[in-house]
Amino acid sequence: MRNKLFFAVVLVMSSFSLTSCEAIGSIFKAGMWMGVIIVVVIIALVLWLIRKIGK
Repeated sequence: MRNKLFFAVVLVMSSFSLTSCEAIGSIFKAGMWMGVIIVVVIIALVLWLIRKIGK
């Protein structure tokens, strides 16, 4: 019986700690989108420079 109680307490405590995983996931999602935006800007600048040099 005592072992089941310990398991239940550990399960409840781990479920509360999983909210920090959501925060980490949000940070990585924001980082991914920031990376995508930076890559698009760099590609646009390279294309702009190629057009300027070609004229």
